[in-house]
Amino acid sequence: MQSASIVLASASPRRSELLRRAGVVFEVRPANVDERLAPDEAPLEAALRLATLKARAGRDALPPAVGERWVVGADTIVALNQAGGWRMLGKAVDELEAAAMLSALSGTRHLVATGVCVVRASDGRHWSAVERTWVRMRDIEPQEVRDYVASGEWRDKAGAYAIQESADRFVLGLDEGGFDNVVGLPVELTLRLLREAGAP
Repeated sequence: MQSASIVLASASPRRSELLRRAGVVFEVRPANVDERLAPDEAPLEAALRLATLKARAGRDALPPAVGERWVVGADTIVALNQAGGWRMLGKAVDELEAAAMLSALSGTRHLVATGVCVVRASDGRHWSAVERTWVRMRDIEPQEVRDYVASGEWRDKAGAYAIQESADRFVLGLDEGGFDNVVGLPVELTLRLLREAGAP
């Protein structure tokens, strides 16, 4: 008999590292979904919807196996609350967009929301929740923006910065949710959802 297992439907090395540090044994099976945001979609709703899409897509792509499995999907969104509503910042496509994102985040208190969804493979039932963290960022000098963009560290990061790497020097503090949420996976929330779903 194959033992019950947990599947992470994400290619993010940061999410994998956070789960490993928490002592979770899992396999990685990235799920490809359409991550475009709906018009006027709020950050918390978008993060939760995309996390659920990823977990369900991961479950649908699983090969037949003996034993129960649980699929974890997650999605992180960085957003600025502006006069006209929310401005969502995804992953920058190039250096120009990365510089524009960092310049927009400079001197702000912005939102990082991570949705997490756990789907039980046998019946498709899901458990989901979202965690939010407010990031207070200092003013970033234009030369600092240029240097950071040149480092390439912004690649594949929502909002074009990595708080767990050298971008922590731009951050003054966090309110509400935790550091791991800004990295890309709120660990305690994820473990709670796995427990509620009956995962080992």
